[in-house]
Amino acid sequence: TSPPTMASPTLSPDSSSQEALSAPTCSPTSDSENLSPDELELLAKLEEQNRLLEADSKSMRSMNGSRRNSGSSLVSSSSASSNLSHLEEDTWILWGRIANEWEEWRRRKEKLLKELIRKGIPHHFRAIVWQLLCSATDMPVKNQYSELLKMSSPCEKLIRRDIARTYPEHEFFKGQDSLGQEVLFNVMKAYSLVDREVGYCQGSAFIVGLLLMQMPEEEAFCVFVRLMQEYRLRELFKPSMAELGLCIYQFEYMLQEQLPDLNTHFRSQSFHTSMYASSWFLTLFLTTFPLPVATRVFDIFMYEGLEIVFRVGLALLQVNQAELMQLDMEGMSQYFQRVIPHQFDSCPDKLVLKAYQVKYNPKKMKRLEKEYAAMKSKEMEEQIEIKRLRTENRLLKQRIETLEKGQVTRAQEAEENYVIKRELAVVRQQCSSAAEDLQKAQSTIRQLQEQQVQAGGQP
Repeated sequence: TSPPTMASPTLSPDSSSQEALSAPTCSPTSDSENLSPDELELLAKLEEQNRLLEADSKSMRSMNGSRRNSGSSLVSSSSASSNLSHLEEDTWILWGRIANEWEEWRRRKEKLLKELIRKGIPHHFRAIVWQLLCSATDMPVKNQYSELLKMSSPCEKLIRRDIARTYPEHEFFKGQDSLGQEVLFNVMKAYSLVDREVGYCQGSAFIVGLLLMQMPEEEAFCVFVRLMQEYRLRELFKPSMAELGLCIYQFEYMLQEQLPDLNTHFRSQSFHTSMYASSWFLTLFLTTFPLPVATRVFDIFMYEGLEIVFRVGLALLQVNQAELMQLDMEGMSQYFQRVIPHQFDSCPDKLVLKAYQVKYNPKKMKRLEKEYAAMKSKEMEEQIEIKRLRTENRLLKQRIETLEKGQVTRAQEAEENYVIKRELAVVRQQCSSAAEDLQKAQSTIRQLQEQQVQAGGQP
């Protein structure tokens, strides 16, 4: 089946002057035999342009460091600029070919495709390429979208509350009645109806918002559904957020292994990983970097998944280790909010390059996943045992209280019985004395009667 026709983007979140290029991590020579002469020539141009940009960057740093204006960096910069328009034109031709021959590229030129995505997908191609990358071009759920919008969702109030805080400075989303806010509400509401377990989770709107900057709402909805299903996002956004716990656990291991001194400093300041890294995983850096940089990270995420979040996160810590080591907890919080987000504004390629210099071992990550699952399972068992012991303890307390009440009652009864017995003994004594007195009285009466009879019988 032929890929769908390319859709025009709704908005461009970044300029195309930077996104055509990025530093490659390896040379895709294994795919060279599958390339046409034109493609090989373009690849050579891309590599040459990367070298020019890197040389330009180094000379600029040299000039700024020494504060001497030798003019060499200006020549280099001018040279790079003059070549840029030709390169952009060639890049457009290449990406047009990729979109039209998608299946072949996925099958036969996968490594080269990965390289090109890391260099940055031109924004006019993002709508179609993102859909192709996540296989969202022909989803049955797209036909349900209009019907879903007619239904009501229990999450509507939450969604309405949050969309005003999603890209508040972006023209597309400014204003309560803006088109951006309306379509964002539609997509979030529709998803909350097809996945009632997740419903709506704060943070997911930033991902949907980025999709809406590139494509119509029905297509954005389909891509978001696919991302939730196939890219671990659904597990991240579940109410338990169990997957976020796993990501933090894995990231902490990488931090401890690769930056042990910084890890020790974080611990000494009680600066927990979740305090700075949670938003990285939940919004894929969309709330950290300006859109031109964040979108480059998102390009790679669409092809390689959450691995890029680990890589970029650790790269940021590596670049800033020396500065962070000098700061206390409050200082680090401010540094993460104000300094780190804008370090790569002028050259996202450097961020990508540094991200792929980070050591990342998929097998080790898988082992950590199993380790975390076992740990959580044990915690769950312990919680169940604790709950059982608490229930037993409560029942025992109730039984003790009942027994104590019974003992008190029996003691009271014993005391009352003693009093009664004592009173009964007194009464019996009194009764016995009364009986003796009665007998004496009766004897006296009989004697008197006898004496009276005797006296009456005398002459």
